[in-house]
Amino acid sequence: MAALLVLYSYNKITLGLSRDIFMIFSPKLENVGIVDVEFGKNVTIIEPSNIYGCYLSDNVFVGPFVEIQKHTRIGSKTKIQSHTFICEYVNIGSNCFISHGVMFANDMFKEGKPNPNADTWGRIKIGNNVTIGSNATILGVKVCDNVVIGAGTVVTKDISESGIYAGNPAKKLRNI
Repeated sequence: MAALLVLYSYNKITLGLSRDIFMIFSPKLENVGIVDVEFGKNVTIIEPSNIYGCYLSDNVFVGPFVEIQKHTRIGSKTKIQSHTFICEYVNIGSNCFISHGVMFANDMFKEGKPNPNADTWGRIKIGNNVTIGSNATILGVKVCDNVVIGAGTVVTKDISESGIYAGNPAKKLRNI
């Protein structure tokens, strides 16, 4: 069986099925960047980032390799670190810290596949003064003010009492 070779060269990908047969494909490249965003004062965005159709309040910081989708609001003085994905319909309060690699998801794949109807998706609301640790996953929930969510935590249910939470699923460890 011939080995599959993949060679990258600028905008073309060459797939080699053997040493003698090559097919050349040109991928469709889309450059979203920063489109249709409302900004408060003193917002900092480190590129590359995909940010579109959302609102960033005063003094927000967005690190590199972050995606923030439409219908999302980020409160003042909130910091979002690199490699974070914030899906549609997320509202993050003020003075929050979203660490590296945090994932927000509101389509719960209830029928075993993505649901194209956004009206059925959850709405994520993060209160004020919330810290979310690296690689945490936030799934269609509400989180009250003054909460710390540990690294790697999976939040599957609303958090209605301030404190420190960790685990999969998230459990309260103690009060702050």
